[in-house]
Amino acid sequence: MEVPGRGPRAEAPWKRLSAEELERQYCPSRWVIRRGAEETLKMYSHLGDKATKKARATRKSLLHVPYGDGEGEKLDIYFPGEVAAEALPFCLFLHGGYWQSGSKDMSAFMVDPLTARGVAVVVVAYDIAPKGTLDQMINQVTRSVVFVQKKYPCNEGLYLCGHSAGAHLAAMMLLANWTKHGVTPNLKGFFLVSGIYDLEPIVHTTQNAPLLLTPEDARRNSPQLLLEAALTRPSGPACHMLVTVGQHDSPEFHRQSREIFQTLRRGGWDASFEEIHNVDHFEIIWSLTQQDSVLTQMILSTIFREL
Repeated sequence: MEVPGRGPRAEAPWKRLSAEELERQYCPSRWVIRRGAEETLKMYSHLGDKATKKARATRKSLLHVPYGDGEGEKLDIYFPGEVAAEALPFCLFLHGGYWQSGSKDMSAFMVDPLTARGVAVVVVAYDIAPKGTLDQMINQVTRSVVFVQKKYPCNEGLYLCGHSAGAHLAAMMLLANWTKHGVTPNLKGFFLVSGIYDLEPIVHTTQNAPLLLTPEDARRNSPQLLLEAALTRPSGPACHMLVTVGQHDSPEFHRQSREIFQTLRRGGWDASFEEIHNVDHFEIIWSLTQQDSVLTQMILSTIFREL
């Protein structure tokens, strides 16, 4: 791939990995540090389910709100007070799961800490593979953002937070054509947590079995490659980009996070990068259930800095 103005793109480091090592690098459960892989995945589901049940029991909410006509096109909105107010900052959360697992019904990790500080939280569902294609997921997330903006036009800012595959979907919103949707969302910030931004390596792993990505699909939907080609930041309101990765994420996840951060900075975005100490790929998102966690405080600081 040739990047305009820079000549051919250097060979990606992942291409020098053996098939076995590439598979290991892109299997986050192989890098957990305090539990076995199976136990970690069970704990991840348990904590997400527990946080969601607590949020639905204790917060004013609108649940399973359709943002489109599809069966999977629903979102949950959690409010800070007893009234479903409009003039609030809204943080939209996009769950991970390699675009093939996960659900909004077990992803309300950040609801309690953020609503306690006056931020509304929207947890978005999208059609995971094999039912949904990656192009469909990106379109669904785009329409969910449009829906929230139109439903709450007096919002004090929309902030997108995505974990893992959700971070990829959030990053793709930097390239969305809002004009064709008839609204420009009041985007103020992006929180990209342990994400994948160049999808080409995924094509060569078993993670691609339900996704069925071709190399062309991967290139077309890789924010890393698309932002490199764009060279400059698209016009629109200023956003702060916070790119984070867990200390114990794999080296490839670290590389991907650092490269998207560097590309954002070169393109003129207001971006920062943080390695979150002593957490792995799953613990980094569990930490969002805690008011005093480093990542929660970074997110809250960004939101209230921008207000």
